[in-house]
Amino acid sequence: MGQTIGKEEKKDIGPIIGKCYDKYFSEPNKKWNSVEFYHAVCEIVEEMNKMLGSTQFHVPKTSTLENAYNDHHKGKDKSLSKEEFQRILQDIIMDSGVTGMGIKDILLFIFGIPIVTTFIKQRAAPNAVPNDVFIPAVTSASVFLLAKLNKI
Repeated sequence: MGQTIGKEEKKDIGPIIGKCYDKYFSEPNKKWNSVEFYHAVCEIVEEMNKMLGSTQFHVPKTSTLENAYNDHHKGKDKSLSKEEFQRILQDIIMDSGVTGMGIKDILLFIFGIPIVTTFIKQRAAPNAVPNDVFIPAVTSASVFLLAKLNKI
């Protein structure tokens, strides 16, 4: 339903990982240094952020990236395989985490808008609509808006 990292998005992230692997790591004889590898991973994270919309991945720390690379890249003389690359990205995403603006939107819409509209109603026309009807109606409208905007 929402935009969380679940089974639905793992299907969508796979092609981006494959495309980025082909773009950056397909040359079998290229020697990588840590700066080039980090730059490639940052561009891949940026592509995943564009694709997922409101869900945003943190850019990994250099130490996290080096640890994941050293843990999963077995053939030091060979180029990075696609499976090793996927395992490295999984470790990076799990360690660096996800930051999303979704929870702020939900809290603002579900709690903030009904509170503000209640204060406005109390100042403008306190007896026009009873609070027992007004507050649930505004909250329902906020949830409906969140659903239409694909935030929940």
